[in-house]
Amino acid sequence: MEKFALLHAYLQEKGLATRANTFRPGKAKMELLALGHCPDYLQRFCFNQQSDKEVRRMGLPWSEGLVKRTLISPNGTFLTAQLALKHGIACHLAGGTHHAHYDFASGFCILNDLAVTAKAMLALGKVKRVLIFDCDVHQGDGTATILQDEPAIFTCSIHCDKNFPARKANSDLDVEIAKGAADDDYLQAVNDTLHTLLQEFKPDLVLYDAGVDIYQRDPLGLLNISWQGIQKRDQLVLQLCKQHSIPTATVIGGGYDDDRHALAKRHAIHVEQAFQLYTA
Repeated sequence: MEKFALLHAYLQEKGLATRANTFRPGKAKMELLALGHCPDYLQRFCFNQQSDKEVRRMGLPWSEGLVKRTLISPNGTFLTAQLALKHGIACHLAGGTHHAHYDFASGFCILNDLAVTAKAMLALGKVKRVLIFDCDVHQGDGTATILQDEPAIFTCSIHCDKNFPARKANSDLDVEIAKGAADDDYLQAVNDTLHTLLQEFKPDLVLYDAGVDIYQRDPLGLLNISWQGIQKRDQLVLQLCKQHSIPTATVIGGGYDDDRHALAKRHAIHVEQAFQLYTA
């Protein structure tokens, strides 16, 4: 959890996060969260009524602090999407909890901010088509299942083939990257996939999960992507979206390291790339 505060502090030190461009969301309303989640599940989580099995699957101990943070994070992605429509690009310094399913938590993910935001933007008439482009090393299984019957939302997951979850869901498009793959093969897959989707699906908004657990030293990653590879990926994704004039909202996704400061800097890569592309 420490990485979130460290990421914000790092961006402040670099002069990228300022009072003028930083927004703090409040707690999400239940009506918003219910667009992607079972109301009964929401109540069980908020009031500590989950079974022991549910808590184990969640992977986190329940606390009031966890509830507070969990209710804010999806609102952050929702706000980011709205800011992206206004400014072309906006970056949420959290989010990407793509393992959360309709009625249960999984893999440290309790509420699925990507699914909730995509459905909310459609429900409000802000957009007609949303692309969720998930480059976290793990498949976005919760996103896929929640949105499986939503033709206006295209779910794409580019992930390591031999990683969590063991039982994969069916996204609209799943691109499996072989365990141990390095920069060139990975970047080619990202480029070809996104280029095709932008041309064929023609989204009005892209939600980009810029997970950095693809990094070669990430303990939960199993890929061999360098720091420079992450930079090239983020530059590639944001540049393609900008070239097609498609507003893009980013979330940080997964990333794991005992060196929290190094991890925060990796999560900052896509924000730095956004500043370079959109303020040039």
